[in-house]
This record gives sequence, C-alpha cells and structure tokens, in this order.
Amino acid sequence: MRLARAGTHPAGTGHDVSAPESLRVVVADDEPLVRQGLRMVLDLDPAIEIVAEAEDGLEAVDLARELRPDLVLLDIRMPRLDGIEATRRICSDPSLRGTRAVVLTTFADDALLVAAVRAGASGYLLKSMPPGDIRTAVHAAATGQTTVAPRLVERLLKEYADRRVPRASELGRLTERETDVLREIASGRSNAEIAVRLYVSEGTVKTHVAAILRKLDIRDRTQAAVAAYEMGLVRPGSAGVAGA
Repeated sequence: MRLARAGTHPAGTGHDVSAPESLRVVVADDEPLVRQGLRMVLDLDPAIEIVAEAEDGLEAVDLARELRPDLVLLDIRMPRLDGIEATRRICSDPSLRGTRAVVLTTFADDALLVAAVRAGASGYLLKSMPPGDIRTAVHAAATGQTTVAPRLVERLLKEYADRRVPRASELGRLTERETDVLREIASGRSNAEIAVRLYVSEGTVKTHVAAILRKLDIRDRTQAAVAAYEMGLVRPGSAGVAGA
C-alpha cells in the first residue's frame, strides 16, 4: 500500500542515518486501524515521514527494497510473512545497510524478543508504550541506538545470558579502547556520555563504535550490546541497556 514515492535513495548509494533531515519510515501491520493509529502518533513529529504502509511482512520487505527508508516498523503477527522473518530479510540484505527494522507488538514474549533481536531488529517495542516514547524510539533506532521497551530490557539480557554462546575469542579483534567502548555501549550510554567517561572526544567514540560494528560484523548498538553480554563483558544487573 504505497503512500509516497518521493525522496527515494538511489540503489547502491546507501544513506547516512546518523543525522537525517527527516526520518523516512515504512509502517507494516495487517490491521488498518493499527496503521492509522501509528500514523497519527508518528505524524505529530514533523521530523518523521511515513513513506508507505504495508499490510504484511512480504509487502514490507518489497517496499523497503524499493524505497530505502531509514526505518521499517513491523508488527510480529502478520500474514504471508511475519515480522521476525521480514526483519531477517531486511537486515540481511546488503542493499539495505542503511535501513533499520524495529518490531512493535502487543506480545511481551521472551522467545519473540530474542528471536527479533537475533534477526537483526534494532528494537522491540510494545504497542502499549506512550506515544511520545514510540516517537523517541523511532529516532533512536534510526541512528543505531538501542530501543527496547524499558520493562523488557532485563528480560532480554537474562535470556542472552542464559543462552550465551562462546564469543570470547572475538574480543581479540578489538583494541583495549574499543573493548572499553563496547562495555559502555552495553551499559546504555550515548556517545557523548562515553566520551566524558573515557576522557576522549565524541568524534573518537564514533570512530571506535564504527570499528566495533565492522570488526564484529554487526549492524548497530543493539547488536553490540547483545554481543557484549554474549562475550561476558557485562552481566544482567551489573549494567543496563537503555530502553526507549
């Protein structure tokens, strides 16, 4: 269900999500009233532009490939293709490196939460969240920050701690300073906050973050935080990933 086609990004060029002039969003939900409600919530922010709506996950993937939005907001339970598989396809597509996927659902289910993050989702939000928090989360996710509903954060980290896979060897890919930055990311701190704590410039932090994502072959800060827990750098309760 296409609603706008203006401002698409040329194929193969990518686009900078660090400070977009406006956030271009595709909303995917099989319920028309839910899509309308999300549009009303997001339209209150002039910096967010809904470029299209999708009625199912398959259409969401097709629209993402056509329009190259900054973010796709996906329901989990949809016909033809669910939100988790749609997330996996979007996040594994090399041509969509600049597009983030965020799951927005009514289900506070631990298994779905972990599955969504493993599929590459940059966030897991609940439809019951206040509208302002949803708008804030959209901005955060589009810039690669962690966006998990606050009451789900500890559950996510506990699930990862319980299912931890051996990743300690990957720490050898990082410098000592990059390891410090990764630990701070897992604590939910912004680049500015990390810069203050580590006595470096914010630009230096951004350079370290980019190196971490590249060396660990991950997309964003959410995935970086998860990697830190899987590596054993931090434990649930010792630090908290910032929620939306």
